[in-house]
Amino acid sequence: MTTQEYPYSVGVDGGGTRCRVRLRDKNGAELAYAEGGSANVHSDPEGALTTLRTMLDQVFHQAALAPHDRSNTALGLGLAGIVSLADSGRILSSFADYRRVVVASDAAAACFGAHQGADGGLVIAGTGSAGLAHLAGTMTAIGGRGFAISDEGSAARIGWEALRQSLLAADGLRPMSKMTRHIMKRFDNDPSNVTRWTVTARSADYGALAPIVFGHAEKGDAIALPIIKEATREILNLHAALQRMGCERISLVGGLTEPLKPWIELQRPYPFVPPLHDAADGAILMAGGKLP
Repeated sequence: MTTQEYPYSVGVDGGGTRCRVRLRDKNGAELAYAEGGSANVHSDPEGALTTLRTMLDQVFHQAALAPHDRSNTALGLGLAGIVSLADSGRILSSFADYRRVVVASDAAAACFGAHQGADGGLVIAGTGSAGLAHLAGTMTAIGGRGFAISDEGSAARIGWEALRQSLLAADGLRPMSKMTRHIMKRFDNDPSNVTRWTVTARSADYGALAPIVFGHAEKGDAIALPIIKEATREILNLHAALQRMGCERISLVGGLTEPLKPWIELQRPYPFVPPLHDAADGAILMAGGKLP
């Protein structure tokens, strides 16, 4: 973190599903907040930049700040899809009108916020999943390599497996259950509709099926139940891996935090601590801004 003082600071939590932007003054007081669509710079770089510019314009307008005030603003960008220095460089060049710009993954921003910049670990369980360790100034990621090959325990993986099992059941290769009937009804009970849907489906589309799976698992559905139990084990595996790396304080964040909590507590005492701040404030801290 820098010790230089900035009149304004903006933190962006640019997730693959939703973008959150917060603007604070030099004392850490919140001046504006806005939410928008996806900001994944890997899967949709131009769309992400458009979303970011729109959201930044919105918070500056809310705070009644002029365009030239950006030259007095530190901007922290925590963005989904940041996987290389080339990604960061491309983003930096797009926001040259700001006094200072720091770019990192949305996971890094969330980890920074969760422990207020101190050492700690983070497990993200949302549309995707990942673990992140912040130790001695170094961020190390585990998992989160993308829906196609990773993201175990995530909403997307839960939805993917539920749809796979539903399709197998529809083809007579598995017994049907209330969950598989529920899911197949969404596709007019036609396996061909499922096949066509998967051609363009993204991780968020699969993730949208996760609440159905949780709902049926709570009722003991024979197919939904093992899917949720396996997802729970995968999230606890990420926690264990972070502990082995040396993380003592580990937080769980993401849209599955509350749905997973009772399932985690069935297996062991809840091992996660509440995050101190969210990813937008984590991005502000990374950029050198202050929190109240």
